[in-house]
Amino acid sequence: MTMPSERTRAIIQAREFLVDLSRDKALPEAVRTEAHRLLRHYPTADEVLLAGKVEEQREDGLPWVFLSSRID
Repeated sequence: MTMPSERTRAIIQAREFLVDLSRDKALPEAVRTEAHRLLRHYPTADEVLLAGKVEEQREDGLPWVFLSSRID
């Protein structure tokens, strides 16, 4: 089972991967363009961590948290 901190870390690392792809001149332009297009709507690390913090502080009674405010 994936823990919230692992899920949060994976989302942040996926953004970093897209950034790397978008800047890699060795890749075809279509790949770099698609990575750049996806990044326009992809959350930053700060946004993901903030979403985790909001989830951790919610008081709606749900027994689970999808994201975490920490990636350790």
